This record gives sequence, C-alpha cells and structure tokens, in this order.
Amino acid sequence: MSATGSGTGLRTALGTFGVRPLDPPKDAGLLHSWVTHPKAAFWMMRDATPEDVEREYLRIAADEHHHALLGLHDGVPAFLMETYDPAHRELTGLYEPEPGDVGMHFLVAPTGTPLHGFTRAVITAVLAHIFDDPAAVRVVVEPDVSNTAVQALNEAVGFVPVREIDKPEKKALLSFCTREQFAAATGVSV
Repeated sequence: MSATGSGTGLRTALGTFGVRPLDPPKDAGLLHSWVTHPKAAFWMMRDATPEDVEREYLRIAADEHHHALLGLHDGVPAFLMETYDPAHRELTGLYEPEPGDVGMHFLVAPTGTPLHGFTRAVITAVLAHIFDDPAAVRVVVEPDVSNTAVQALNEAVGFVPVREIDKPEKKALLSFCTREQFAAATGVSV
C-alpha cells in the first residue's frame, strides 16, 4: 500500500483517512447502526439499544485510560477507533505491559458497496494515528481467536501473534506491533 502519513491524516490511493473526537450524544445513533450490524458480531454489542451505545461511549469519554475516536474517510464517518492503556484496561493482569504500549480496537462501518482494500487502509490509518504520538512504542491487540480475518489483517500491517489469553468475554490472540514493524509492513513512516 502506498500511503503517506501526517498529523492530519493518512492519504492513500483510496482517499484520505483521519479521525475526530467522538461525541457520544451526537454520534450514538450512527454508532448504534454500526455496532449492532451482523458484521460487527465481534464488537459484542449486537443487542445494544441506542441508549446503551451512548451510555458506553459516555463511560469511555470519562475514562482517562480509554479513548474513542470517529474515523473519517474523505471527511465522512467510516470507522470507529478505540485506544486504551493495557496496564489499566482490557489486559490488566493478562500480560506484562511495557512503557509505551497502547491497546487498540477498530470497527469499519458496514456498507452495501465494499471498496477493495478499504479495511486494510483503515487499520493502517488507525496505526499511523497511534504512532503519530512519539510516546506510543507498541500497539497491542487481542482479537477473538476465531476472528481469523482480523488476525490476517493485523499480520499484514505488522502485528506478530504472541499467545492465546483467556479474557472474561473471549479467548483472544495477544499480538504486538512496534513502530518499526508497522513501517516495514506498510511503507508508512511514522
């Protein structure tokens, strides 16, 4: 993938990808349509109401160790991105965090007209955004072990699987990606 990163977004052959802060009251309806879609099964919110979604993202907005951003493709909402401090959320006690570790989740909005390479461009933009922060040394993910599609996508952008871990809600594949691994896999310098 040919792409250039900057503090304002990632420009690719598929367009420009960027993020903005999530506004839970304003964005809850849109997010509800994404997180309850059948393709979002691994997001584990299929039965959520719009109020549940707003409440969850208000909770995240109030959490100093967890952040949510709305991803944009050419200025239009197209994906959801979450980062978290794995020393304090999600992975507490399940691995030994290192300084500069950043946990990450992302969700691409469902569409009736898929664009070849779009999801890979989204995860590339998500990682470029994370690594824009010089304090970010390594990104940590923990996809469901049965989600082989996202595991392949993770590996394509530089993640290295380490081991399976048991989380309360799932058996997960703990994987890491350093800035150098990301740059080598994608050609995006950050």
